[in-house]
This record gives sequence, C-alpha cells and structure tokens, in this order.
Amino acid sequence: MMVEFCDRCGSFMKASTKGYECPRCGWIKIADVIEVKTGPETEAEPVYVMSGTEGATVVQRNCPSCGHTEAYRNITVALGEHAGVSNDRSVEKYRCTKCGHSWVVN
Repeated sequence: MMVEFCDRCGSFMKASTKGYECPRCGWIKIADVIEVKTGPETEAEPVYVMSGTEGATVVQRNCPSCGHTEAYRNITVALGEHAGVSNDRSVEKYRCTKCGHSWVVN
C-alpha cells in the first residue's frame, strides 16, 4: 500500500476513484494506478434478547432479596464492532422463581 501526502498542506491523502484526495484542502493528485482494498463483506449478526421467563432455564442460584435457591436464567448476547474491534459480550440475568427479584451477574 502506497502512502501519499498532499503537496499543498502536507496532510495524509485518501485514495479514491479520481486519484488521491486531500481531506483538508481538497487538492486532487491524479495517479496512474489506484488500488483500493476492502475487507470481506459480512452481514451484521443478529442481537438476541430474551425477555420474560418463557425461554429461561431454572438454575440453582440464591436470590439476594429473599434467599430462595431457584432462579430463572436469561442470557443476553450483544454482538458488534467498533473501529474494527469486535465487541461481543453476554450478560447473565436472573429472576427469582419465588419473589420475582431480578439481578445481573457480570
């Protein structure tokens, strides 16, 4: 990959179909060959959100409110990317089967 700098203001120039363009002053430098590479095109992954208790699993977990030993467990998954960095995370949510108190475990 070739790096070009603007002859007028010295800024880093971006490759385009016209040649190299300066984002600061707008000057265009015509080049014989411009090679523009992009990453693989992928579709965004879906975000799955579980609400209520219909899809939840009952697990052995002590409720911090009433001390009951069973709770529904939901896992929320968030998939994403920011500035080329994958930012996938999941959050475990619990709801007491007795008193309905909800809490999150990180």
